[in-house]
Amino acid sequence: MGALKLPDVRAGRMRRLTLLIFHLALLPAFALGQQPDLASDAGIGGNVDSGDGHAIATIIGTVEDTNGNVVPGATATLTRTATTEQHTATANDNGFFSLSVNPGPWELAVSAPGLTSWMSSISIGAGEYHEIKGIVLNVNSLVSTVRVRATRVEIAEAQIHAQEHQRVLGVLPNFFVSYVPEAAPLTAKQKFELTWKNTVDPISFAEDGLDAAVEQARNEYAAYGQGTLGYAKRFGAAYANDASSNMIGGALLPIVFHQDPRYFYRGTGSVISRALYAVSTVAICKGDNGRWEPNYSFVLGNFASGAISNLYYPADNRGWGMTLENGAMTTLMGTTGSLLQEFVMRRFSHGVPAAAGQSY
Repeated sequence: MGALKLPDVRAGRMRRLTLLIFHLALLPAFALGQQPDLASDAGIGGNVDSGDGHAIATIIGTVEDTNGNVVPGATATLTRTATTEQHTATANDNGFFSLSVNPGPWELAVSAPGLTSWMSSISIGAGEYHEIKGIVLNVNSLVSTVRVRATRVEIAEAQIHAQEHQRVLGVLPNFFVSYVPEAAPLTAKQKFELTWKNTVDPISFAEDGLDAAVEQARNEYAAYGQGTLGYAKRFGAAYANDASSNMIGGALLPIVFHQDPRYFYRGTGSVISRALYAVSTVAICKGDNGRWEPNYSFVLGNFASGAISNLYYPADNRGWGMTLENGAMTTLMGTTGSLLQEFVMRRFSHGVPAAAGQSY
């Protein structure tokens, strides 16, 4: 419904001018004892005999909306009370209409497309000339149904938010597995945020701390020495390995190659088919277009991370030969991780969506 305001001044002036012309036109007719023509262009009746001894009555009016604008083309319908007799007129460009009818009780209804109808009961005497005022039509309130659909980015955001609550035994982060087969692809920002959350998770630091302790106990990377300083070097190297592997293989290369860094849990089918699927994900992955393609991100990420480790490992543990060997070994070990995801991790993970497959 539009806001109420005073009627348009120009429309009011036009209405008064129309009435003035009408009255002036009647004066000569009455002076000469003549009767105006009911079918005149103005559409206004005078004191015409109806045929039963009663003079014809005339009803006029101007139709406006709630903003004070005239409503051209509005339909005015007079229905004689308790009968089916009807008379109809259409408002002109100034919203003005006129109806000539027999005297008596009538029901006036005024309507226009997109506006609510206006109704009033009228009783008019013989020969009476009656102007109906206050014919205002309101804007029709339409009830529409709006379907709101989440965008692909919003769906992906909700899905990775759920993934960030997945933890093995309720402790170990298990963010890079999707239990939704047709999960929405991630944007570059989402890939980076998921990788970053996994990298800075407190448990990730604890795992690298444990690795460093085992390496020191076995005196691996002997050039680092023992004691607090030796442990700090081993811890720094272990964390640098994980961080570089995560960021390169989980974010940077997936962004470049438009690939999804997550493992997509199958959960159905025979044990052999699921095992073959799990092993194959080391070599193939889902692209952002939903198609399976060579897993460049994972394979190249492993070798890139191994190459970066030459910057901080002892001289005895550096070299391209060792880099290639470690990259290949890490890639092959990825098959073990995928098999664990397909057959073990789901059983012990907390925060898994309820709709995830129930097979193990």
